[in-house]
Amino acid sequence: MKLTLDLHDIYDQGAAIDRALEDVIDQAVRTHAKLVEIIPGKGSGQLRKRVLRFLDRKDVKALIHRVEKDQHNHGHVLVHFRWK
Repeated sequence: MKLTLDLHDIYDQGAAIDRALEDVIDQAVRTHAKLVEIIPGKGSGQLRKRVLRFLDRKDVKALIHRVEKDQHNHGHVLVHFRWK
């Protein structure tokens, strides 16, 4: 199962971004999704950096297997999970 979070509509709403990121990670944990695709868009890169900082938080990092920064499409961040 793959979940997708597109942040284009809320790119300028800090609290909404954090809430959306927390919600999609919680949903991935509940449903045992293998992959979450986060779309911060290309823009200046600030939203992508914010997403990567969120994923680097200790509590979030403990839940995920790895984060893949798409080298060919800077508008995507892939979050992989490994469930037992």
